[in-house]
Amino acid sequence: MDFAKLLQRVKNILLSPKSEWPVVAAEPASVQSILTYAVILAGLAGVATLIGFVVVGVFGFRLPIGIALLNFVVQLLLTLVLCYLMGMVVSALAPSFSGEKNVIQGLKTIVYASTASWVAALLSVIPALGLIAAIAGLIWTIFLLYTALPHTMKSPPERSGGYTAVIIIIYIVLAWIVGWIAGMVTGTSAAMQSAMQSSLGG
Repeated sequence: MDFAKLLQRVKNILLSPKSEWPVVAAEPASVQSILTYAVILAGLAGVATLIGFVVVGVFGFRLPIGIALLNFVVQLLLTLVLCYLMGMVVSALAPSFSGEKNVIQGLKTIVYASTASWVAALLSVIPALGLIAAIAGLIWTIFLLYTALPHTMKSPPERSGGYTAVIIIIYIVLAWIVGWIAGMVTGTSAAMQSAMQSSLGG
């Protein structure tokens, strides 16, 4: 992927989404090209989180590097799965909101709207800022999703609010499942809880 174009896409999506979404909707794309964008941004966000938990630490606790690396890999893979599943969901829901079914456009919608959350996650390199950044990134992601739907899925603007709300509800459920799976696979949650209790004298 052309990194100059990737950076330009990130800038345009974040700063001028209303003019960028028509460009996104009209350009040719494949599942591979869209997920490559996701891998790069989600990967960078994951590296920032890894550094934050391993090097900087939270409440004096630093996650063991082995667990952190495993968590990074599992989270990245599950993020890609979640993006693809949500792309299918966005496409499947389109007719219910007077839009057009199209998995590629649905995938574009989810991946490019997620740009805000992934960029915000870069601040996780300092865990104390991570939560604040995550909230800000989530709010902007929802706004990006809302502004995308009339262009990518051809739904009437007046139906974007309901369309967005349903997508978010489904995303929350799937994201919780993905997070639970990641925690079970890596044991990250148990390791952090045990270490934090020890650091607090529990």
